[in-house]
Amino acid sequence: MMDASEVVLQKLESAGIGKRKVNYKMRDAGFSRQRYWGEPFPIIWSDGIAIPLDAAELPLELPHVDQYGPGPEGQGPLANLKEWTSSPSLLHTVEKGDYGKNVAKNEAKLVRETSTMPGYAGSSWYFLRYMDPNNKETFCDRKASDYWNQVDLYIGGTEHAVGHLLYSRLWTKVLYDLGYIGFDEPFKKLVNQGMIQGSSRFVYRLNLAIEDSSSNNPIARRYSNHFFLSKGLYEKYFDEDHIVSENILTAISKFLGIGWSVRFIGVPQEIHVDVNIVDGVELDINSFRLWKPEYKDAIFICEDSSISSPESKGNNGKYICGVETEKMSKRYFNTVDPVDLCNKYGADTFRMYEMFLGPVEQSKPWDTKGIEGVHRFLRKLWRLFFDELKGKVWTTEKATDAELKILHRTIKKIEEDTERFSFNTAVSTFMICVNELADIKCHKKEILEPLLILLAPYAPHIAQELYHQLGSEVSPAGRLEGVFDATYPTFNPALLVESSKEYPVSINGKVRTNINLALDLQQADVEKLVLQNDVVQKWLEGKDPKKIIYIKNKMVNVVI
Repeated sequence: MMDASEVVLQKLESAGIGKRKVNYKMRDAGFSRQRYWGEPFPIIWSDGIAIPLDAAELPLELPHVDQYGPGPEGQGPLANLKEWTSSPSLLHTVEKGDYGKNVAKNEAKLVRETSTMPGYAGSSWYFLRYMDPNNKETFCDRKASDYWNQVDLYIGGTEHAVGHLLYSRLWTKVLYDLGYIGFDEPFKKLVNQGMIQGSSRFVYRLNLAIEDSSSNNPIARRYSNHFFLSKGLYEKYFDEDHIVSENILTAISKFLGIGWSVRFIGVPQEIHVDVNIVDGVELDINSFRLWKPEYKDAIFICEDSSISSPESKGNNGKYICGVETEKMSKRYFNTVDPVDLCNKYGADTFRMYEMFLGPVEQSKPWDTKGIEGVHRFLRKLWRLFFDELKGKVWTTEKATDAELKILHRTIKKIEEDTERFSFNTAVSTFMICVNELADIKCHKKEILEPLLILLAPYAPHIAQELYHQLGSEVSPAGRLEGVFDATYPTFNPALLVESSKEYPVSINGKVRTNINLALDLQQADVEKLVLQNDVVQKWLEGKDPKKIIYIKNKMVNVVI
């Protein structure tokens, strides 16, 4: 396409009927906001002329209000405050400033700006203020900013790209050019987290014309747009051209009774439904009727072709909803309230499941049903410390090499995953570790305590509680310390060095058994151990093998 464009441009220029030109489109960004919260603009207006406040008048702070609401003619809430918009002090303020001395002499013409700056006006440079928060003379002393320098890591969603990141770079470069700071980029590293998407649910409303001998029959009007078709039937009876099977019309006519005429007047309509009244994909029919007044008379053609109406009692038919992954939004009714999930599963479960959904940079759909797996993991972790019947089961016994190997393999993996922000694989590593410790019935404090320290950034509440239960909060010096005060576990690579390996043993090329061999064995030692194996002896039937092939770290083959 680019090659073709170049040819066209050259032809037009050579023919003298066109001239190559680059057009740039610039768009003004709306910086002002018609709201109360935000930095007020230090501007006074006089007959359409903007007069900036003198530097001595800064900072301009918001006035106190007991309540606020929209101002007149679409203005912000500050327009309601006369003492703000037209204070007698405005004339004095203007006259003593350099810009306003010869502009306004009539205080009736002076009006203070009522708009405020957007959130990213201040939030785009406030990280500099953190470096020197108590400075009364300037936003940040140059010595402080030179010492702290840039922000090491910024994590934010792509929706921040214009509203925050763009202005952060703008302010930083302006302040750098003015010599107030010594760096021209605000952040050393940027990680754009993906969006948590919503899993939407749909019902399929049929558009019907229902008539009898009396076309004004109110029942007909009531029924005409209250039939909802289950997803399986929708997919079965409607093709790509929305041609409907007569089976649906027959079922509806049978439900209505003799004398009714039923026909379609349009394609079925997909309607978003609140995911909180859907269990997986099965709609709670009664909750749907209560959800909105317009659906109180809804009639459902269920997956098994049975019909559920408000008058039918005890109908067990299931209505299956359509599913689609979309942006999580209130208008799609696919939002999930974190408070509800925290109340049901706990904050740690919610926190870890968010990380477990997938790579941090990718957008991923939310599925509340999947949260159960993370919740089971945390309950399994708890059982390493406490049994429902026995109570405390953790011990102070010395850990074995196998237990230490599990722990230090976990330390290594969690360090690596956390450093590269691979939180989903870190959660998976915790699950593997807990499963392995449960399988070998490890309840030893020497293993469990460092595991809690590793887990603390991921599940802080349960980690702190179990750390307290272990008695680890009290330091050797008698001070009370939490899990976040503990020393992070140190990885010992020596504990992961393998000293033996499980080898498959083949007889004439076919695997018959496995044998565990030390890695430092020589050929003669391997042959001796293999010939002592009961399975190998059975296949030899008292004969001597022709040869034994030993390939280190791979396999053993006995040739008869």
